[in-house]
Amino acid sequence: MSQLSVSNSDKAIKGFAMARALIAAVLILGTAVGCGRVAESRLNPFNWFGASTAAPTLAPEGGFAVADADQRKMVDQITALRIERTPGGAIIRATGLPQEQGFYDGELVSLTDGEPVNGVLEYQFRIRPPLQRTRVSTTQSREVIVGLFLSNQKLADVREIRVVAQRNARAARR
Repeated sequence: MSQLSVSNSDKAIKGFAMARALIAAVLILGTAVGCGRVAESRLNPFNWFGASTAAPTLAPEGGFAVADADQRKMVDQITALRIERTPGGAIIRATGLPQEQGFYDGELVSLTDGEPVNGVLEYQFRIRPPLQRTRVSTTQSREVIVGLFLSNQKLADVREIRVVAQRNARAARR
């Protein structure tokens, strides 16, 4: 009799294992089918926007008027100019002093299209003014520092780098 009860328990264990495997398979298949439906539904963030279509332009007839590409002003004055050597070239670092606080978006803009003229690279220190009047405050609080990387190839024929502001200019020579 003990053999009979052992074989019944073996069958019960095998039946339970089969039932678990069947339940797992049904769950996996249900999830896979559900993913297919979710992939096509609005719940999937990849479906939130459809394919692009042609749309009318909002540009006026004849196009937009051509404006000066750079609306920024030159900084009032330059207080420091440093050329810092790097393994691949040099970094031009200029410190500008606007008339009041809040100036932003500073950049060194080439006046010679990035090519030296008679060995001189010349840049304007351009900066965007604040949207509303601000305090003058201290010199340190108004300083704006900008940088520009130049490769060794660009520096090959350069003897002088000059940065121009409204009231002054600074130069560094080799």
